[in-house]
Amino acid sequence: MENSHISLLLLFLFMLQTSAIPSKKSYIVYLGSPSSERSSIFDNQLAVESHYDILGSVTGSQVTAKESMIYSYNRYINGFAAVLDDKEAIDLAKNPRVMSIFENKERHLHTTRSWNFLGLENDQGIPPNSIWKAARFGEDTIIGNLDSGVWPESKSFSDEGYGPVPERWLGDCQSDSKFRCNRKLIGARYFNQGFISAYGPQNDSSYNTARDHRGHGTHTLSTAGGNFVPGANVFGNANGTAKGGAPKARVAAYKVCWPATQGGCFDADILAGIEAAIEDGVDVISISLGTQAQDFPDDPLAIGAFHAVQQGIVVVCSAGNDGPDPQTVTNVAPWMFTIAASTTDREFATYVDLGNKMQIKGSSLSSQGTPSGQLYPLINAVDAKGAENIPDIDARLCEEGSLDPSKAKGKIVVCLRGDNARLAKGSEVARVSGVGMILVNEDENNNQLLLDPHFLPAAHVSYKDGLLIKEYINSTKTPMASITQVKTELGIKPTPVMAEFSSRGPSPIDESILKPDITAPGVSILAAFPDDLALTDLESDKRRVAFNLESGTSMSCPHVSGIVGLLKTLYPTWSPAAIKSALMTTAKTRDNTRQSILDFTKGKASPLEYGAGHVQPNDAMDPGLVYDTTIDDYLNYLCARGANQTQLRQFSNKPFTCAKSFALTDLNYPSIAVPNLKVGAPTTVNRRVKNVGSPGTYTARVKAPLGVSVVVEPSTLQFRTAGEEKAFKVVLQTTPKAEQGVYLFGTMVWSDGKHFVRSPIAVKSG
Repeated sequence: MENSHISLLLLFLFMLQTSAIPSKKSYIVYLGSPSSERSSIFDNQLAVESHYDILGSVTGSQVTAKESMIYSYNRYINGFAAVLDDKEAIDLAKNPRVMSIFENKERHLHTTRSWNFLGLENDQGIPPNSIWKAARFGEDTIIGNLDSGVWPESKSFSDEGYGPVPERWLGDCQSDSKFRCNRKLIGARYFNQGFISAYGPQNDSSYNTARDHRGHGTHTLSTAGGNFVPGANVFGNANGTAKGGAPKARVAAYKVCWPATQGGCFDADILAGIEAAIEDGVDVISISLGTQAQDFPDDPLAIGAFHAVQQGIVVVCSAGNDGPDPQTVTNVAPWMFTIAASTTDREFATYVDLGNKMQIKGSSLSSQGTPSGQLYPLINAVDAKGAENIPDIDARLCEEGSLDPSKAKGKIVVCLRGDNARLAKGSEVARVSGVGMILVNEDENNNQLLLDPHFLPAAHVSYKDGLLIKEYINSTKTPMASITQVKTELGIKPTPVMAEFSSRGPSPIDESILKPDITAPGVSILAAFPDDLALTDLESDKRRVAFNLESGTSMSCPHVSGIVGLLKTLYPTWSPAAIKSALMTTAKTRDNTRQSILDFTKGKASPLEYGAGHVQPNDAMDPGLVYDTTIDDYLNYLCARGANQTQLRQFSNKPFTCAKSFALTDLNYPSIAVPNLKVGAPTTVNRRVKNVGSPGTYTARVKAPLGVSVVVEPSTLQFRTAGEEKAFKVVLQTTPKAEQGVYLFGTMVWSDGKHFVRSPIAVKSG
């Protein structure tokens, strides 16, 4: 007994000692907007030295500061990232020169026919009104992509036919003997110190290169600015010429995402990538990653994006893949262009032929079907369960090791979607020698079918169709079925349809800014892929492809980035806000059957899902009017959100005097959102529009939300010259007839008979 007391005492003392050892984490220390743009190496070095001084004040010396610091942001962004213990972080936060300190958090990646669907080309070629023709395919616009790197050997990044790199490009290519940039892929850099500070040093050369070992960055960058590549396909599907939105643009890769158990994209690396992109001279920054929305002064990505916009760079971001729940949208700062995802008019169909002659349509990217004309026994996965101690639900889900080969061999197995990876389900069926798999949605409201490159013949079917299959199985002693070869089907109607996964509004940070901003193709998108990378995460997968089909707002974001690149070529002096406005006010809310855009449940979608609507690149060439939000507008908006002078210094490099009367709803945004409209208390929304077309007179037309009065004052605006700007007011007033506590929607359109400048209206009464 005495020995056990001594052992417990020793254990307690050990725990006390170890708990006293300060744990260290990496932080971003933000010092506010730089007082001026640093134009020389000397200026930059002075900034670095000042960062060492500040950090050394808590670490003890400049020597320890240099050991602790992992990044110095010293040109367009003012601050540094460092590894600190809790006390050092607390002490540093007390320094009057420090505006804020953020923990170095991890973010996640939001993971062909598109351009035909968007009207840039058709089956006969490129139509005369295509923005491709007018913008010379985005010639010499520079698109920067913050992602998982790039596969430089991909034909999408071939520089054949390209002239010299634009002189304004100041970037770098972190190349080696096996990695080379060219006149198309003009830059490639990697940023890994934030990742290493969290996961530790990596004894793997793949962590010290801009080369893409995940496939995501190659896919997104080629979607935005990939060159023309004839004969692109995946297992013979989606065959055609692959190309990006701005196929003649120059592109640059900034690798900020690394293989990890979570997301692998750390704020410290992202901020370093943004500053590098600004300094290098990009025109567009495309960011297909994110995390839960954060208030803007607390969000390093929002702060970095603000500094990019200050320099005239459009920052395009994915809305997130956490739909269909409301208030899941991320990257919601008003200076960021937030992109939702929807379908195109192309599907990859496979058909399940049942023994009772019923045929059910599914979706798949399997490289084969079952042999033509031959039926196979059909079995529910739970009836092929292995050992008795395996839970039924594991078998239904086709979890690893849950099925019995003696029961599943030679049969088509019906698996339930959910829990484990869809590809892993197919792998389990293949392990027990099943000849095929039918994957059934688990939710009656879920009609979304996804493409997966299964090893064996497979079909993904809806919940309702799954019920029909199970009903058939239970109706006969010998259920039989076959699965057809996948085929590409075009001209699908209705489309676009909002993707189930696409994150929804309203914004969890500020409902007076309608988010997402717009939707674009993000389902089953064909783009470049590293040709020595396994198609799936399964170790047994030896298949290799040069192109891949992927879905996510990660895919819709670079569609818009490419289109922004085209507009930058056409209008190099337009502000980021003007380009954003042109795309939002020309977006469409009707599908290809001329009906309202639907969501994945086949119900009517709303601006909380698609923002201003579905992007229309050709119409955006001539928007007529734009809402040209200025940097001061954004600062006044932050004032209205309650930002103090210390917080404003995170965004502005000089003292800013807040406007005396500026409401949150007064930000000069292309959409209108009023989240708390009260009966008997009208809300006035102020806006300005700038003429970017010919002289003309515009008249306002309003389709008011049900039970809400909307009056535009004045209702007519006359423009005599290009660049002329006019102000107007929108007065909204609810009535007792308006449904309370829910969002109601309408539209406001300014038109001169030729242009239709459309803004969505979202109102919540209560």
